[in-house]
Amino acid sequence: MRHVDFSPLYRSTVGFDRLFTMLDSLGQPEQAQSYPPYNIERTGENAYRITMAVAGFDETELSIEAREHTLTVKGEKSDEQTAENNFLYRGIAKRAFERRFQLADHVEIRAASLKNGLLHIDLVREIPEAAKPRRIEISAAPAAPKQIEATQVDAAVN
Repeated sequence: MRHVDFSPLYRSTVGFDRLFTMLDSLGQPEQAQSYPPYNIERTGENAYRITMAVAGFDETELSIEAREHTLTVKGEKSDEQTAENNFLYRGIAKRAFERRFQLADHVEIRAASLKNGLLHIDLVREIPEAAKPRRIEISAAPAAPKQIEATQVDAAVN
């Protein structure tokens, strides 16, 4: 894959540095992380849901953090439970994970719930009134005042 240099665009744009950083990171080879599996779905015009399969984890072993347009979900299993057990076969993963999601501007986390081994994170994008497009009325320019031309009439007095 070819690398694209965005540095010339930094000179002529303001406020797009985050976009260019994200595009740069897309070009970098990343470790293939497939655990835990997840879905991202659109549940409304400005509503989204991330669903992660976190079987074997409970609420105390999961943490969700939102910071600077990044949502981070971490899972850490406690080793105390597994030290007591003598497994003949271990097919359920107990490894810790950290999954990061890049969030767009004005996206907020509304709720998170854990049910049947699935972690649901509900997100909503609320654009502030100041950032929403608005219609500007165009008024007609005031007409220039009309000038009355006077003509002088010479009146002859008899």
